[in-house]
Amino acid sequence: MAEYWESLSWSSSGLLSDNQDLNTRAPQVSAWEARILELNKNRTIRPKQDYVLQAEPAPVMKRKSLTEDMQVTKKKDSEALIRPFWSNKTEYIMAQLGYSLKPLNLWHFPLLWLHNGNGTFFIIYSLMMFLVGVPLLFLEMAAGQRMQQGPIVAWKTISLWIGGLGYSSFMLCFITSIYMNVTNVWTLFYLGKSFQYPLPWEQCPLLKNSTGFDPACARTTPSMYFWYWLTLKAPDKIEVDGPMNLHLIVPLIVACLLLGIFMSNGLKFMGKIMTFLVILPYVIIFCFLIRSLLLEGITFGLQYLMVGRISALFNISVWWQAGNQVLHTLGLGLGSIVSMSSHIPQNNNCLNDVIIMVLLNLFTTLLYTTFVFSILGFWATVITHRCFEKNAELLVDLVTQGRLPSEAKPPPNLNENPVSIFTSWLNRLSEPLKSTVISYMTECSREQQFLKVKEGSEFAFLVFTETMSFIPGSVLFSIIFLILLLCLGLGNVLGAMQGIVTPLQDSFTSSRKHPKLFIGLLSVIMFLFGLCFTGPSGFYYFRLLNDFWIPIPIFIFTVLEDLVVVWVYRSRRFYGELECLRNSAISPIYYWLLTWITPVVLLGLFVTAVIRFSTLKTYTAWDIKTSNELLQELPDWWNILMIILLFIVIFPIPTYLLYCLIHKIPSSHRNSVIPSMSSKCLSPNNTPFKNAENEKMRQDQIADHITPLKNVKKEEVRQDQIAAPSIV
Repeated sequence: MAEYWESLSWSSSGLLSDNQDLNTRAPQVSAWEARILELNKNRTIRPKQDYVLQAEPAPVMKRKSLTEDMQVTKKKDSEALIRPFWSNKTEYIMAQLGYSLKPLNLWHFPLLWLHNGNGTFFIIYSLMMFLVGVPLLFLEMAAGQRMQQGPIVAWKTISLWIGGLGYSSFMLCFITSIYMNVTNVWTLFYLGKSFQYPLPWEQCPLLKNSTGFDPACARTTPSMYFWYWLTLKAPDKIEVDGPMNLHLIVPLIVACLLLGIFMSNGLKFMGKIMTFLVILPYVIIFCFLIRSLLLEGITFGLQYLMVGRISALFNISVWWQAGNQVLHTLGLGLGSIVSMSSHIPQNNNCLNDVIIMVLLNLFTTLLYTTFVFSILGFWATVITHRCFEKNAELLVDLVTQGRLPSEAKPPPNLNENPVSIFTSWLNRLSEPLKSTVISYMTECSREQQFLKVKEGSEFAFLVFTETMSFIPGSVLFSIIFLILLLCLGLGNVLGAMQGIVTPLQDSFTSSRKHPKLFIGLLSVIMFLFGLCFTGPSGFYYFRLLNDFWIPIPIFIFTVLEDLVVVWVYRSRRFYGELECLRNSAISPIYYWLLTWITPVVLLGLFVTAVIRFSTLKTYTAWDIKTSNELLQELPDWWNILMIILLFIVIFPIPTYLLYCLIHKIPSSHRNSVIPSMSSKCLSPNNTPFKNAENEKMRQDQIADHITPLKNVKKEEVRQDQIAAPSIV
């Protein structure tokens, strides 16, 4: 180009100065044109070096696809890390209620009512619910909701010194889930045997190649024989153990499989399942109550709802039973309530949830008690009638043998009303003959039969199954009743498993990325540990753990929960944050309960539980020789085993505290550990679930808009860098 402009400049000056001829300038012009074409040709050829750029689109597309794949992967990872919420408030309440509706409560609370002052016990229970249940339930719900984490992280967040409490409650929840799932195993076994007529617990089995009944069954009732001999194969001592009961393996597999299916489909599916498992038992109980109105003797059973004993108010054991029942019913101290509450938005009104849960609990206990007492009244009446009929048959045999005079023969029409007819006939006898007849008779008292029912985990599988066999259509009613027990058992274990799943998912994010594999592995572990309770002595382990061992760690954990919020985190600060989140004030009565009254009551209950455990020397076992329940002495190794297990469960608490003290870690990092909260309270006009959905949508929209912009800018910069050399 320089030569071109130089030549052009020279030619122009030549034209103007030398005045040359056109013929002379023509060859020069041709040379100039050829030079210009050559220069233009070179200029057009140089950009053809951009064939490299034309070959670049394929790698660019590959890079774009890789970027998109990375974005999809990151989006999936972020979705796995997003904390899921319950679909709505109803499913959350149903999940909490299903966790508290334990199958043991179906018969345990009515029997506590019966043996601890009747109506007076309900007054004490209601008072303990207000003094202990309401504050602790509010504390655990608020802790999970405020921290948005399971118990392991939540208690660390509240106070680092008490960080071991989350690990301890996790282990206790795991133990409880395993042995509570055994009730589902027994229910499934009974349910599988109920599709036949007659029911196997209605009558004693016949001996092989004989017309006689099994002597072991003839010495007791068919229901007790089926429970101890055919279901449990229980030995007469806890130390006498044997191979696992193979007939319980399949029900255990089915129970663990059902739990795994329900849990693996996510929190929202579990909420729908829990709603079904809660509503169906209420429907069944109401149907049973309507059916019981047509049964004989229900008024006799319902009269125990109205009576009360003032002396129960001064019995420490009654107060302990009521307090323990409150903690056991609500499921406090295990971490499940904290876990379920962590999946609900922070501005949810948990105080209203507590009130709803307590009212539903009191209503359910009254409903349970009415249902059980009506059934027990019918059961005691039928047993008493059969007792009089057996006495009449015995007297007829004695008269036939000549051991009694003919006047001692009872009237033949006892089927109409055995109690009144037999009693009136007996009273008409002369005094010497009456005394002789009574000496041969078995005492038949409906009241004694009613009060003979003892507390125990086997109550439903003895009294209830036997009662169902007395009702016309026994097969159908037995199946419905066992479905009721199964719904209650599955709901309870599902709620308890949430206290296992949530802490693990909070601690190990990989478990959220592969939830089905994680839940499947957890179900297998529960199955393997559940085998310990399928052995012959498994029922004894279950009863001793549930009745004597479990209350001690629960009282310890609830006391620590109360104290850490009151004295470490400061209850006023805790309530202040909740008031800001709810945008409404909380009554001071909850503060005073949680600060002063509840800790004192819990400490008293804990001391009583330790005394009961230390004085435990005997247990009820099945005697094979007499086919009856007898008291046996506990072996020394059992107490040592329970102390070791208690030490293992509690060990993380002092260990974590000692670690913090050695490393001089303060009790809490209020500015860095606790989740941030806006200085302004959340608006009360929006529902919590709507706020959560809007926030999630807003974050997704921001991510969807920002990510493409970032990618476009990166792509533009990259293309500019590639194309830059061609412009030079």
